[in-house]
Amino acid sequence: MRLGQYRTTDAESPWCGVPTDDGDVIDLAEAGAATGVHIDGGTTGLLADWEWRRKAELAVEYATETGVGRYDAADLSRAAPVSDPQKVVCVGLNYRDHAEEGDNPIPDEPVLFSKFPTSVAGPEDAVTWDPDLTQKVDYEAELVAVIGEEARRVDPEEAMDHVAGFTVGNDVSARDLQHGDGQWVRGKSLDSFAPVGPELVTTDEVGDPHDLAIWADVNGERLQESTTANLIFGVDELVSFCSRAFTLKPGDLLFTGTPPGVGVYREPPVLLGDGDSVTVGVEGVGELTSEFAYDGA
Repeated sequence: MRLGQYRTTDAESPWCGVPTDDGDVIDLAEAGAATGVHIDGGTTGLLADWEWRRKAELAVEYATETGVGRYDAADLSRAAPVSDPQKVVCVGLNYRDHAEEGDNPIPDEPVLFSKFPTSVAGPEDAVTWDPDLTQKVDYEAELVAVIGEEARRVDPEEAMDHVAGFTVGNDVSARDLQHGDGQWVRGKSLDSFAPVGPELVTTDEVGDPHDLAIWADVNGERLQESTTANLIFGVDELVSFCSRAFTLKPGDLLFTGTPPGVGVYREPPVLLGDGDSVTVGVEGVGELTSEFAYDGA
Protein backbone atom coordinates (compact mmCIF):
# COMPACT_ATOMS: atom_id res chain seq x y z
CA MET A 1 0.00 0.00 0.00
CA ARG A 2 1.07 3.54 -0.75
CA LEU A 3 -0.03 6.30 1.63
CA GLY A 4 0.17 9.99 0.87
CA GLN A 5 -1.23 13.17 2.36
CA TYR A 6 -3.34 15.53 0.30
CA ARG A 7 -5.32 18.74 0.42
CA THR A 8 -8.37 19.80 -1.57
CA THR A 9 -7.79 23.43 -0.51
CA ASP A 10 -4.66 25.20 0.68
CA ALA A 11 -6.32 26.08 3.98
CA GLU A 12 -7.21 22.61 5.19
CA SER A 13 -5.06 20.18 7.14
CA PRO A 14 -3.65 17.38 4.99
CA TRP A 15 -5.53 14.09 5.02
CA CYS A 16 -4.19 10.61 4.47
CA GLY A 17 -5.10 8.95 1.20
CA VAL A 18 -4.25 6.00 -1.02
CA PRO A 19 -3.47 6.72 -4.69
CA THR A 20 -5.08 4.38 -7.22
CA ASP A 21 -3.73 3.10 -10.52
CA ASP A 22 -6.28 5.14 -12.47
CA GLY A 23 -5.23 8.53 -11.13
CA ASP A 24 -7.63 8.90 -8.20
CA VAL A 25 -6.92 9.24 -4.48
CA ILE A 26 -9.04 7.60 -1.79
CA ASP A 27 -9.63 9.66 1.36
CA LEU A 28 -9.29 6.97 4.02
CA ALA A 29 -11.11 8.88 6.76
CA GLU A 30 -14.09 9.68 4.52
CA ALA A 31 -14.37 6.20 3.07
CA GLY A 32 -13.83 4.62 6.47
CA ALA A 33 -16.58 6.71 8.06
CA ALA A 34 -19.00 5.50 5.41
CA THR A 35 -18.35 1.93 6.56
CA GLY A 36 -18.70 2.80 10.25
CA VAL A 37 -14.95 2.59 10.88
CA HIS A 38 -13.14 5.59 12.37
CA ILE A 39 -9.84 6.41 10.67
CA ASP A 40 -7.82 9.41 11.76
CA GLY A 41 -7.45 12.06 9.08
CA GLY A 42 -3.63 12.26 9.13
CA THR A 43 -0.97 9.62 8.58
CA THR A 44 0.48 9.83 12.08
CA GLY A 45 -2.91 9.22 13.66
CA LEU A 46 -3.60 6.38 11.24
CA LEU A 47 -0.34 4.61 12.11
CA ALA A 48 -1.04 4.93 15.83
CA ASP A 49 -4.42 3.22 15.43
CA TRP A 50 -5.07 -0.43 16.26
CA GLU A 51 -5.13 -2.65 13.14
CA TRP A 52 -4.62 0.36 10.89
CA ARG A 53 -3.75 -1.74 7.85
CA ARG A 54 -7.01 -3.68 8.01
CA LYS A 55 -9.01 -0.49 8.46
CA ALA A 56 -7.25 1.19 5.53
CA GLU A 57 -7.81 -1.84 3.31
CA LEU A 58 -11.51 -1.85 4.20
CA ALA A 59 -11.80 1.84 3.34
CA VAL A 60 -10.08 1.31 0.00
CA GLU A 61 -12.33 -1.65 -0.82
CA TYR A 62 -15.46 0.36 0.00
CA ALA A 63 -14.34 3.40 -1.98
CA THR A 64 -13.47 1.22 -4.97
CA GLU A 65 -16.95 -0.31 -4.98
CA THR A 66 -19.00 2.81 -4.21
CA GLY A 67 -16.92 5.82 -5.22
CA VAL A 68 -17.25 7.34 -1.75
CA GLY A 69 -14.15 9.28 -0.81
CA ARG A 70 -12.58 9.11 -4.30
CA TYR A 71 -10.98 12.26 -5.68
CA ASP A 72 -9.21 13.09 -8.91
CA ALA A 73 -5.53 13.49 -8.04
CA ALA A 74 -5.35 16.41 -10.47
CA ASP A 75 -7.66 18.37 -8.16
CA LEU A 76 -5.49 17.82 -5.09
CA SER A 77 -2.22 19.16 -3.78
CA ARG A 78 0.28 16.83 -2.12
CA ALA A 79 1.73 17.31 1.33
CA ALA A 80 4.49 15.35 3.04
CA PRO A 81 3.31 11.75 3.61
CA VAL A 82 4.04 12.36 7.30
CA SER A 83 3.83 16.04 8.18
CA ASP A 84 3.82 15.99 11.99
CA PRO A 85 6.36 13.48 13.33
CA GLN A 86 7.33 13.78 16.97
CA LYS A 87 10.93 13.08 16.01
CA VAL A 88 13.10 13.25 12.92
CA VAL A 89 16.11 11.07 13.68
CA CYS A 90 19.05 11.02 11.27
CA VAL A 91 22.10 8.82 10.89
CA GLY A 92 25.43 10.27 9.82
CA LEU A 93 28.27 8.48 8.05
CA ASN A 94 26.25 5.32 7.40
CA TYR A 95 27.82 4.53 4.00
CA ARG A 96 31.49 3.62 4.23
CA ASP A 97 32.48 5.46 1.04
CA HIS A 98 30.62 8.59 2.17
CA ALA A 99 32.54 8.57 5.45
CA GLU A 100 35.78 8.13 3.52
CA GLU A 101 35.06 10.98 1.08
CA GLY A 102 34.98 13.37 4.05
CA ASP A 103 38.05 11.81 5.69
CA ASN A 104 35.90 10.61 8.60
CA PRO A 105 36.61 7.39 10.51
CA ILE A 106 34.24 4.48 9.93
CA PRO A 107 31.88 4.52 12.93
CA ASP A 108 31.70 1.56 15.30
CA GLU A 109 28.07 2.35 16.13
CA PRO A 110 25.46 4.62 14.54
CA VAL A 111 26.13 8.35 14.66
CA LEU A 112 22.80 10.02 15.44
CA PHE A 113 21.63 13.60 15.07
CA SER A 114 18.22 15.17 14.67
CA LYS A 115 16.26 17.58 12.58
CA PHE A 116 13.42 19.59 14.07
CA PRO A 117 9.94 18.50 12.88
CA THR A 118 9.47 22.01 11.46
CA SER A 119 12.08 21.13 8.82
CA VAL A 120 9.72 18.58 7.20
CA ALA A 121 8.50 19.59 3.74
CA GLY A 122 6.41 17.86 1.12
CA PRO A 123 6.88 16.98 -2.55
CA GLU A 124 5.31 20.25 -3.74
CA ASP A 125 7.11 22.50 -1.25
CA ALA A 126 10.18 24.51 -2.20
CA VAL A 127 13.29 24.25 -0.06
CA THR A 128 14.04 27.84 0.94
CA TRP A 129 16.61 29.68 3.00
CA ASP A 130 18.03 33.11 3.74
CA PRO A 131 21.25 33.55 1.70
CA ASP A 132 22.54 35.87 4.42
CA LEU A 133 22.35 32.93 6.85
CA THR A 134 23.97 30.22 4.74
CA GLN A 135 25.82 30.08 1.44
CA LYS A 136 26.60 26.35 1.45
CA VAL A 137 23.41 24.37 0.96
CA ASP A 138 23.92 20.72 0.07
CA TYR A 139 21.80 17.69 -0.90
CA GLU A 140 21.80 14.17 0.59
CA ALA A 141 19.75 11.34 -0.92
CA GLU A 142 18.33 9.05 1.77
CA LEU A 143 16.02 6.14 2.39
CA VAL A 144 13.69 7.14 5.24
CA ALA A 145 12.02 4.59 7.51
CA VAL A 146 8.66 5.54 9.00
CA ILE A 147 7.84 4.09 12.42
CA GLY A 148 4.47 2.37 12.60
CA GLU A 149 4.45 0.88 16.08
CA GLU A 150 5.96 2.29 19.26
CA ALA A 151 9.46 0.92 19.79
CA ARG A 152 11.30 0.89 23.12
CA ARG A 153 14.23 -1.44 23.76
CA VAL A 154 13.46 -3.72 20.82
CA ASP A 155 15.90 -6.32 19.54
CA PRO A 156 17.17 -6.10 15.95
CA GLU A 157 15.28 -9.31 15.13
CA GLU A 158 11.99 -7.61 16.06
CA ALA A 159 12.79 -4.11 14.86
CA MET A 160 11.21 -4.32 11.39
CA ASP A 161 7.87 -5.16 13.01
CA HIS A 162 7.88 -1.56 14.23
CA VAL A 163 8.42 -0.03 10.77
CA ALA A 164 5.30 0.91 8.79
CA GLY A 165 7.15 1.59 5.57
CA PHE A 166 9.57 3.82 3.72
CA THR A 167 9.68 7.11 1.91
CA VAL A 168 12.29 9.12 0.04
CA GLY A 169 14.12 11.93 1.83
CA ASN A 170 16.66 14.65 1.16
CA ASP A 171 18.74 15.54 4.21
CA VAL A 172 19.37 19.12 3.06
CA SER A 173 22.32 20.59 4.94
CA ALA A 174 23.73 24.06 5.48
CA ARG A 175 27.37 23.00 5.52
CA ASP A 176 28.78 26.30 6.78
CA LEU A 177 26.46 26.19 9.80
CA GLN A 178 26.92 22.45 10.31
CA HIS A 179 30.70 22.62 10.31
CA GLY A 180 30.99 26.03 11.91
CA ASP A 181 28.74 25.43 14.91
CA GLY A 182 30.62 22.40 16.21
CA GLN A 183 27.36 20.42 16.24
CA TRP A 184 24.85 19.75 13.50
CA VAL A 185 21.35 20.63 14.65
CA ARG A 186 21.13 24.20 13.28
CA GLY A 187 22.70 23.38 9.94
CA LYS A 188 20.34 20.44 9.48
CA SER A 189 17.12 21.93 10.84
CA LEU A 190 16.33 25.05 8.83
CA ASP A 191 12.67 25.20 7.85
CA SER A 192 12.00 22.99 4.78
CA PHE A 193 15.38 21.20 5.05
CA ALA A 194 13.80 17.73 5.38
CA PRO A 195 11.70 17.20 2.23
CA VAL A 196 10.12 13.74 2.13
CA GLY A 197 7.73 11.93 -0.19
CA PRO A 198 5.97 11.58 -2.39
CA GLU A 199 4.39 8.66 -0.51
CA LEU A 200 4.93 6.19 2.30
CA VAL A 201 5.30 2.70 0.82
CA THR A 202 4.49 -0.08 3.26
CA THR A 203 7.17 -2.64 4.05
CA ASP A 204 5.39 -5.48 2.25
CA GLU A 205 5.69 -3.60 -1.06
CA VAL A 206 9.33 -2.59 -0.65
CA GLY A 207 10.82 -6.01 -0.12
CA ASP A 208 14.42 -5.96 1.12
CA PRO A 209 15.24 -2.39 2.22
CA HIS A 210 18.93 -3.30 2.14
CA ASP A 211 19.03 -3.96 -1.60
CA LEU A 212 17.61 -0.81 -3.23
CA ALA A 213 19.22 1.52 -5.74
CA ILE A 214 19.47 5.10 -4.47
CA TRP A 215 20.43 8.23 -6.40
CA ALA A 216 20.32 12.02 -6.60
CA ASP A 217 20.17 14.21 -9.71
CA VAL A 218 21.04 17.89 -9.45
CA ASN A 219 19.62 19.94 -12.34
CA GLY A 220 19.37 16.71 -14.32
CA GLU A 221 22.91 15.49 -13.65
CA ARG A 222 23.37 12.33 -11.60
CA LEU A 223 25.72 13.10 -8.71
CA GLN A 224 24.87 10.33 -6.25
CA GLU A 225 24.38 6.70 -7.22
CA SER A 226 24.66 3.74 -4.89
CA THR A 227 22.65 0.98 -3.22
CA THR A 228 21.33 0.51 0.29
CA ALA A 229 23.32 -2.73 0.31
CA ASN A 230 26.22 -0.44 1.23
CA LEU A 231 24.64 0.76 4.48
CA ILE A 232 26.96 0.14 7.41
CA PHE A 233 24.05 -0.24 9.83
CA GLY A 234 20.80 -1.64 8.48
CA VAL A 235 17.32 -0.39 9.25
CA ASP A 236 16.76 -3.14 11.83
CA GLU A 237 19.99 -2.23 13.63
CA LEU A 238 19.15 1.48 13.56
CA VAL A 239 15.64 1.05 14.96
CA SER A 240 16.96 -1.19 17.73
CA PHE A 241 19.85 1.17 18.53
CA CYS A 242 17.59 4.22 18.71
CA SER A 243 14.97 2.42 20.79
CA ARG A 244 17.52 1.61 23.48
CA ALA A 245 17.96 5.33 24.06
CA PHE A 246 14.51 6.81 23.42
CA THR A 247 11.01 5.75 22.48
CA LEU A 248 10.16 5.78 18.80
CA LYS A 249 6.54 6.73 18.16
CA PRO A 250 4.24 6.09 15.17
CA GLY A 251 5.02 8.61 12.45
CA ASP A 252 8.60 9.25 13.57
CA LEU A 253 11.00 9.56 10.64
CA LEU A 254 14.38 7.82 10.54
CA PHE A 255 16.76 9.11 7.84
CA THR A 256 19.17 6.23 7.31
CA GLY A 257 22.19 8.05 5.84
CA THR A 258 23.48 9.18 2.46
CA PRO A 259 25.88 7.60 -0.04
CA PRO A 260 28.94 9.38 -1.51
CA GLY A 261 28.71 12.21 -4.02
CA VAL A 262 27.37 15.03 -1.86
CA GLY A 263 28.17 18.49 -3.13
CA VAL A 264 30.54 19.76 -0.47
CA TYR A 265 33.10 17.01 -1.14
CA ARG A 266 33.07 17.21 -4.94
CA GLU A 267 35.88 18.86 -6.91
CA PRO A 268 34.86 21.58 -7.44
CA PRO A 269 32.08 21.67 -4.82
CA VAL A 270 28.49 21.60 -6.09
CA LEU A 271 26.38 23.71 -3.75
CA LEU A 272 22.77 24.71 -4.29
CA GLY A 273 21.35 28.12 -5.06
CA ASP A 274 18.19 29.87 -6.12
CA GLY A 275 16.50 28.04 -9.01
CA ASP A 276 18.22 24.67 -8.60
CA SER A 277 16.30 21.39 -8.69
CA VAL A 278 17.18 18.11 -6.96
CA THR A 279 15.55 14.75 -7.59
CA VAL A 280 16.20 11.98 -5.08
CA GLY A 281 15.14 8.44 -5.93
CA VAL A 282 14.99 5.11 -4.15
CA GLU A 283 14.16 1.94 -6.08
CA GLY A 284 10.64 0.72 -5.34
CA VAL A 285 9.87 3.71 -3.12
CA GLY A 286 9.70 6.62 -5.54
CA GLU A 287 11.25 9.87 -6.66
CA LEU A 288 11.14 13.18 -4.82
CA THR A 289 11.86 16.38 -6.73
CA SER A 290 12.45 19.59 -4.77
CA GLU A 291 12.90 23.10 -6.10
CA PHE A 292 15.39 25.30 -4.25
CA ALA A 293 14.94 29.03 -3.73
CA TYR A 294 16.07 31.92 -1.57
CA ASP A 295 13.53 33.18 0.95
CA GLY A 296 11.42 35.79 -0.76
CA ALA A 297 12.82 34.98 -4.23
